[in-house]
Amino acid sequence: MIEREIDVATDEGTMKTFVFHPTHEGPHPVVLYLMDAPGIRPALKEMAGRLASAGYYVMLPFLYYRGSEFREFGMSDDDMHRRRELMGSITPTNIVSDARALLAAADADPAARAGKVGAVGFCMSGGLAISVARALPERLAAAASIHGAWLVRDEPDSPHRGLETVTAELYFGWCDNDATAPAATAEVMRAALDAAGVRYTIDWFTDAVHGYAPPGTERYNRAASELHWERVHALLRRNLG
Repeated sequence: MIEREIDVATDEGTMKTFVFHPTHEGPHPVVLYLMDAPGIRPALKEMAGRLASAGYYVMLPFLYYRGSEFREFGMSDDDMHRRRELMGSITPTNIVSDARALLAAADADPAARAGKVGAVGFCMSGGLAISVARALPERLAAAASIHGAWLVRDEPDSPHRGLETVTAELYFGWCDNDATAPAATAEVMRAALDAAGVRYTIDWFTDAVHGYAPPGTERYNRAASELHWERVHALLRRNLG
């Protein structure tokens, strides 16, 4: 397995990005692996490496680059306050220019396969993955939102709007009693997906909570996390080969 760091030039700065891919038998299909609110840390890198080991070129970008140098955040009050501030720097609109920059970097790397790609987002990035699929239908063949937050917003660029452009197959892992994605908003998203004719699957969890996928916290739920792996692998296999 190859793991390396690259600096990706975007319209708004330089985005530190971690790239994972197998050593042999490339080029490999590209998957954008979008971080959750706690940011890039060993657990998320391990997950990106696990996905890459199945034959993918996985890009894990530091999405807080607009307001911070790359760093790992702890659980202190200061770090949590800083993360809340930085979360506001990422929107369903500006993630699209980030995605374009990432794909341009991948297109220049012989280890990455040209053509259709996938995206997986966690927490705050669940909706961002959907937004990328909406904005870049010519590239996105599959996108997954894992315990996605704020998927339905009262804003023009909300992830549930404009889904008529989506050609990707979508997957949602949705938790009951999730304050960032209430049950009522799941029905709004489902109606929007159906109206747009999007291919999708929603798993509804009543025994797992927001944050169930990454290991290392009390929110981790092994059964739900392993189901997310099964769903993501199947989604990418069907649509990226």
